[in-house]
Amino acid sequence: MHLALITGGSSGIGFAMAKELARKKKNLLLVSNQEKELQQCKQTLEKNFNVQCFTLYKDLTEQNAAQDIFDYCKQHKFEIDILINNAGMLVFSEVVSTGIKRVNAILQLHIYTPTMLCRLFGEEMKHKRRGLILNVSSVSAVMPYPGISLYGPTKTYMRYFTRAFRSEMKIYNVTVTCLIPGATITALYDPNKINLQLAKKLGIMKEAESVAKSAVSALYKNKAKIIPGTLNKLTIWFMPLIPSWVIYQIHKRTSLIKKGHEALD
Repeated sequence: MHLALITGGSSGIGFAMAKELARKKKNLLLVSNQEKELQQCKQTLEKNFNVQCFTLYKDLTEQNAAQDIFDYCKQHKFEIDILINNAGMLVFSEVVSTGIKRVNAILQLHIYTPTMLCRLFGEEMKHKRRGLILNVSSVSAVMPYPGISLYGPTKTYMRYFTRAFRSEMKIYNVTVTCLIPGATITALYDPNKINLQLAKKLGIMKEAESVAKSAVSALYKNKAKIIPGTLNKLTIWFMPLIPSWVIYQIHKRTSLIKKGHEALD
């Protein structure tokens, strides 16, 4: 059975991309650590789009997560011809105030697991001379800012890894695309702290469905990258130009980040 595998497919951009692919009558395998939400997504997709949707409850921060997913697909004779590495977590804290378990988790989730999934499923696509891979980075990849010292740089890795990996896989007729979204209305953001609707009206944030539609379209068109939204395209260009001393002064005076607190997992 030919399937599209989406990590973090039970919510946010991941679920929105699952719906986009389901509209194209693509059968799905959703992988997430949200067991209840996975079942709800499965029911919604199968009912609304008349596709088959399989689910795998898996903690993607585990060391062997990628290998376990690959083995699961082999065991069930699932042929993955679309791989979407979407799962992510937002850590907003000073590095030295972030628990070691959480540091390990974000490095595993944003770097090791998606890289290994590209390695394992990419090899099969290479031999078949076909396949589509979408890796999700972020506009924060160009923001070396306090508070996202873990989130931003891990997304930087995914941006440049994807570009290099695309060059390697191109000769095997395998498409590799990088999605570089800005702030998106998902569960990563607390509506009690951020006025999401106002941010949407101002163009600061985009709906997950809009981002997903752009991403899937770019993937099928074999584009190297997709940056949804004019503001996000400007951000990619403008943010690296901000001097480090300005960033330091903002961090020194802001109360957004609790400085000097003990690390908490």
